[in-house]
Amino acid sequence: MSTVNSQQRVLSGMRPTGRLHLGHYHGVLQNWIKLQHEYECFFFVADWHALTTHYGDATLFEDNVIEMVIDWLAVGVNPGSAALFVQSKVPEHAELHLLLSMITPMGWLERVPSYKDQQQNLHEKELDTYGFLGYPLLQAADILIYRAGYVPVGADQVAHVELTREVARRFNHVYGREPGFEKNAEAAIKKMGKKAGRLYVQLRTAYQEQGDHEALEKARALLQEQQNISIGDRERLFGYLEGGGKVILSEPKSLLTESSKMPGLDGQKMSKSYDNTISLREPLEQISKKISTMPTDPARVRLTDPGDPAKCPVWQLHMTYSDQDTKEWVTQGCQNAGIGCLECKKPVIDAITAELEPIQKEAEQFENDRDLVRSILLEGGEKARGSARETLAEVRSAMGLSAWQ
Repeated sequence: MSTVNSQQRVLSGMRPTGRLHLGHYHGVLQNWIKLQHEYECFFFVADWHALTTHYGDATLFEDNVIEMVIDWLAVGVNPGSAALFVQSKVPEHAELHLLLSMITPMGWLERVPSYKDQQQNLHEKELDTYGFLGYPLLQAADILIYRAGYVPVGADQVAHVELTREVARRFNHVYGREPGFEKNAEAAIKKMGKKAGRLYVQLRTAYQEQGDHEALEKARALLQEQQNISIGDRERLFGYLEGGGKVILSEPKSLLTESSKMPGLDGQKMSKSYDNTISLREPLEQISKKISTMPTDPARVRLTDPGDPAKCPVWQLHMTYSDQDTKEWVTQGCQNAGIGCLECKKPVIDAITAELEPIQKEAEQFENDRDLVRSILLEGGEKARGSARETLAEVRSAMGLSAWQ
């Protein structure tokens, strides 16, 4: 695969935590559903990543993987539009991680913000391990093995994508300078034809001598249009354009996504660790009961007591699920004690029920045919491996490891 298509490729993954909840749906899955129609998407179950913090529990994976992927499929993540697979079934991730570890400075990993944060937050687990230190590099390998152009992340994950860019840049600097690089690049320019070759040289000069970034973008677009040069020559000319070596690993960009605003039943962020979730496949009558018993503004002891929606966890659900008229009705009714808390909760119950009913109906076929889910993951894994093998072959060749193949 060439750099050209990497800008149309997206990679994202989730640790296998089992059944998903509304926070996952609104924070991640709705975005995946949108992206799968705009990009070539690879969505994976990050089971190796789960081992970095949950090693020792061999029962964690099989059921959790299937249950999580059932939820992916039920909400509309389409295996016809995106490759769905399990990380550990694509061993190329591990080999690239190993090879990148040979050139990645320790300091780069130690400065990743989440490294010390998670050590403090998960202090009950021994995380002074080689695997935990190296998990940001494994994330980098996950991205680089597919030459993904974009990675959808929240603001707290941007540092991981930046590390990936640094690793790709360092690898290209160390191994992209093939013997006779400039000579090969000049030969590739001639293969473009006189007109295109002359324009490439002009744009390259404008960028390198004058720092003209518009010229850089035009030159990249020109290379993307070329049909009469090989993938290797195209990668060579991308590197030559910017004054570096051959581009072997593409630098990804962050595709910033809003963090989920879905509150839990107690007003905190919805999370299994807080035991405040509404699962996507939870019985609807149980969801109705959970919301009906949610805490409200403490000032509303009696029906006649006025309240403040801003102090009520239920209001946060209205912010996600209710239209403007309903929100105005809630605000006035609460502040004037014109409605009771159960009345206030009913539109939220109705909206969540309407959202989850079709999802739960769709999930039934996969719950009753788990072999279908496994076959979807196997098929996605084959597609992923095909792409991963191409990248790894170039990496091994650049590092001088392909002589015995």
